[in-house]
Amino acid sequence: MDQIWQSFLKIIKEDVGIQTVETWFKAVSLEKWDKEKEIVFLNVPNQFVKNWLKEHYFIIIQKTLKSLLDSENLNIEFLSPDPSLARTRNIIPASMIHTYTKTNNNTPENSSNAGNTNNTSTYTKPNIIYKDKQEDIPENLNTNTQQLPAKTEFSFKKSNLNPNYNFDSFIIGPNNSLAHAAGYAICQNLGRVYNPLFIYGGTGLGKTHLLHAIGNEVKNRDNSKTIVYQTIDKFTNEFIAAIRLDKIMLFRQKYQKIDLLLLDDIQFLSNKEQTQEMFFHIFNLLYEEKKQIILSSDTFPKEIKGLQARLKSRLEWGLVVDIQIPDLETKIAILEKKAEQNSINLTPEVSSFIASRITSNVRELEGALIRVNAFSTLTNKPLSLDLAKKVLLHLDDSTKKEGIMLEKILRTITHHYSISVNDLKSKKRHKDVALIRQITFFLMKKLSYCSLKTIGESIGNRDHSTVLHAITRVEENIKNDHDFAKKINNIEQKILMS
Repeated sequence: MDQIWQSFLKIIKEDVGIQTVETWFKAVSLEKWDKEKEIVFLNVPNQFVKNWLKEHYFIIIQKTLKSLLDSENLNIEFLSPDPSLARTRNIIPASMIHTYTKTNNNTPENSSNAGNTNNTSTYTKPNIIYKDKQEDIPENLNTNTQQLPAKTEFSFKKSNLNPNYNFDSFIIGPNNSLAHAAGYAICQNLGRVYNPLFIYGGTGLGKTHLLHAIGNEVKNRDNSKTIVYQTIDKFTNEFIAAIRLDKIMLFRQKYQKIDLLLLDDIQFLSNKEQTQEMFFHIFNLLYEEKKQIILSSDTFPKEIKGLQARLKSRLEWGLVVDIQIPDLETKIAILEKKAEQNSINLTPEVSSFIASRITSNVRELEGALIRVNAFSTLTNKPLSLDLAKKVLLHLDDSTKKEGIMLEKILRTITHHYSISVNDLKSKKRHKDVALIRQITFFLMKKLSYCSLKTIGESIGNRDHSTVLHAITRVEENIKNDHDFAKKINNIEQKILMS
């Protein structure tokens, strides 16, 4: 049986990919093959895996096993352990039973009960401990782990917050003032305003800093709150491990206890159907309990490809704010703050030079300061303007995509097509003008960190949905028309070389 199953895994890996095999099939085994009745019996670790395989992979499992076992009328039976027999329970005394008071008649497990019109209700939930389930999902769990360390409670041992990232060290400018204001308002009224808060923007612009700052501020205000900062990669790895080790319920319980969930890089949920499904349920549970959810991404929710429509919708339930590239004054303020924190003697002329030289993001700005200071320290030379110019000589921001401003893109495109800026920004819907406008939107998004809202406002105050539609149209044309793709590439090169 084992040899047949190993052959099955090799074949199916080519169809569904190694990640799916590792997640869903490695914990499954071939128990029995009844040749006379043409029935295959498969062992699965739990009901959750059983349901998922039947719903998503039944056809491909049946097709592959038919070929391997040479059976045209093959049937499949999934065997999963009976949860009621697999566990022994300790009943907790009544004094330890938790009471939940909600603003509707829904229990934490079932929010669909709309028949009762009472404004308030009390739901009593027994605190049950399973003797064989006293392990928590570890913070850093390798998917190859076979055993989980025993723990006495299902809770996060640490928040993963970086104490150096706080509101005091967060420099406010026109590029991030709305995101900062929303974050600080949440700290004053957790779970009641802007829930969820969705922060998006390019790499290295301060999204992660702001998430940690919110978490640290809430912790300082109320140390009893359960606060967790997590990246989506880490969330996904924990979920995969929970599936393989039959710890799904513990995984859900762990996240249900959170008062403030800070999830970074939500765009990496793209095309991870199983993880999206789990996150969807966790999101709903936290939202119903008025627990605060804050998410970050490199793009607007509707632009995240490979994300379920219902999940995209929920990401926009609260407030969506963007963080843009900081202006010169904000960059100078950031440099001066970093210099003060690290005891670096930075003159105004040096900070101005570095700020004007780095046009992409805050992370590169800080990196430039570190390089200049390191060179000064190692060579025992003062941190002068001449030294800064020498160290940063290799930076050529005119050829860096991240530093291209919308004005440069607009100027290049209008010159290339011999069209006026006013015509491009006007409400004209002539076919030729509309196409040039769509190309402008596409290149602005590709060659800058600006949000769709900012791009739309720069071209006649269009809304972000118009910009998104235009970008999609251009992407389709590039894919289907080689000559069109070549023309777009030529314009892009002109912009980069200007």
